[in-house]
Amino acid sequence: MNLSRILRRTPALAGVLVCALLTACATPQVTQLRTGAPDHEVAQQADLKSVPFFAQKEYECGPAALAMVMNAAGVAITPDALVDQVYLPARKGSLQVEMLAATRKKGLLAYPLQPALKDLLQEVAAGHPVLVFQNVSLPIYPVWHYAVVIAYDLEHNTITLHSGETERLEMSLFTFERTWARGNYWAMLALKPDQMPATADAKAFARTVASLEVQHPDAARTAYSTALQRWPREAALRFGLGNSAYALKDLTGAALAYQQAVQQQPDFADAWNNLAQVQFEQGLRTAAQGSIARAVALGGVRLAQYLELQTQIEASQ
Repeated sequence: MNLSRILRRTPALAGVLVCALLTACATPQVTQLRTGAPDHEVAQQADLKSVPFFAQKEYECGPAALAMVMNAAGVAITPDALVDQVYLPARKGSLQVEMLAATRKKGLLAYPLQPALKDLLQEVAAGHPVLVFQNVSLPIYPVWHYAVVIAYDLEHNTITLHSGETERLEMSLFTFERTWARGNYWAMLALKPDQMPATADAKAFARTVASLEVQHPDAARTAYSTALQRWPREAALRFGLGNSAYALKDLTGAALAYQQAVQQQPDFADAWNNLAQVQFEQGLRTAAQGSIARAVALGGVRLAQYLELQTQIEASQ
């Protein structure tokens, strides 16, 4: 297991955090924001005063931080209710994969951000608290920590976090970037299905929703529909919309979504295959034959599955 991805927040080392906060040398991303050309995409300041605060218990900043962003997204939950889902007693910490999975389990979008300070600040300015992973000690003696970014002020070079036992901990952006960089700039959002990250990429967002779809196809359907308002020509989102409709046993909605996906991207073999499956279940054998023939002709890594469906369709009476 990669220990660099594990939280280990040790109260006995609280002094180390103080030392880190006193270090404010320039860092690359902050320097770029402060000295580069004016960037109108990033507001000068933002403050999310309504984000709740939960003080962490020993070693348990993962559950505390996750509870904060979940509550901000409308899911009422306490850190104690999340301990069994994200806290690993043997490691005295939480893994990022557990943090993402627990978020999806509650029907929320768990969206990892790009490793860019600009993106993080844009999300806060859009009203989205950002859960971050830091090493608040030194690289040679890491103290891993989860916290929630709730405010920043570029003019005063500050950023504010709900962190550990401290509500609204303020530090310099330079110090924050240094501690965040030691955690490989990892950050995530927890959002309602009808919310969109300010910095979302269409394909990355489609992957995020696909992960949610397994447990909550209804929430995924909402998320795909919301995303299509921003990217109406994105075939991957149409495909996902079809998958969530199919999971909800809405064959008509699934067929329509798959048809739109192949219209937008005619070489989308998986969409042709899924369209054929739905048409077959609807009793539209001739249409299904045509759709599966397109999938087989396109081929790809799932050709064997396409051929299996084609055999089933041809064998039907």
